[in-house]
Amino acid sequence: MSEEVKECFNIAEKEEKKGKKHKGLLKTDPSIENAKQYLIRAKECLKFCGVYKQLNADYKIPEEWYYALYYCALAIISKFGVESRSQRCTALFLRYAKDKGLIDYDDEFIKRIMVYKEKDKKTDVDQREEARYSPKTKLEDVSKDYDKMMDVCKEAISQAEEIVFSDKPLKIPKELLD
Repeated sequence: MSEEVKECFNIAEKEEKKGKKHKGLLKTDPSIENAKQYLIRAKECLKFCGVYKQLNADYKIPEEWYYALYYCALAIISKFGVESRSQRCTALFLRYAKDKGLIDYDDEFIKRIMVYKEKDKKTDVDQREEARYSPKTKLEDVSKDYDKMMDVCKEAISQAEEIVFSDKPLKIPKELLD
């Protein structure tokens, strides 16, 4: 796993040096202010879910759930001093940080934002894309899972806030930047 995360940093650094927009993880200054803004966005996503539900626009809700979770991830990595332009790399970094005991963040939240290349592995990314690009406006699964997913997102926000606002400093492990 550390090799995959390390590659995310290496790719970003190489692309930045070539004057390209990176598609990985870039070391930056830690920013609690950026983390706060991402958490505000996560909470706004949940407000939009309520609006879309009232409008019977179910197809918009999985995207908001996904981004609520993703903004939580971006908030956490902002505290580390990491900028991401890759959903996959963001999830890999969180998995690494959790496995190393650097953060206490539920596995479910990391799994839900993970992007897999294999067709048989499905996550919330796939649900978001299916809802977004399907011609359907009313989705049975969304109605059925609405309360559960709202609770999942609220818990992710709560855990992300605990990490972001804790006094514990978070640093990118040197092994990822060598």
